[in-house]
Amino acid sequence: MSASSMMTSIRNNLNLLSNRKKVKNRLGLKNRLGGYDSNAKTEYNLPKATTKELNAIAKRIREEHKIRMAKIIVVTILLFLGLVVAFVYSTNGIIELLTY
Repeated sequence: MSASSMMTSIRNNLNLLSNRKKVKNRLGLKNRLGGYDSNAKTEYNLPKATTKELNAIAKRIREEHKIRMAKIIVVTILLFLGLVVAFVYSTNGIIELLTY
């Protein structure tokens, strides 16, 4: 690629950027596609939580986590025992096949 074609490509891309800004403003899409605007107001108003409420939420989350981990441990143990039983029965069958 020659230098003149690169310069033309860069100039065309810069022209497209300026057109994009004009089109966005004309269509009412200004500041909609990301970026940071320090003057922008948030779209939500969250209520202020008290320390008591935050502690209650943390306690509830800890309890849910304990229950979830207990379920995961039980299911894992059951699956492991099932695999052990299947292996034991399959080895008995393999041993019987090999002894014939």
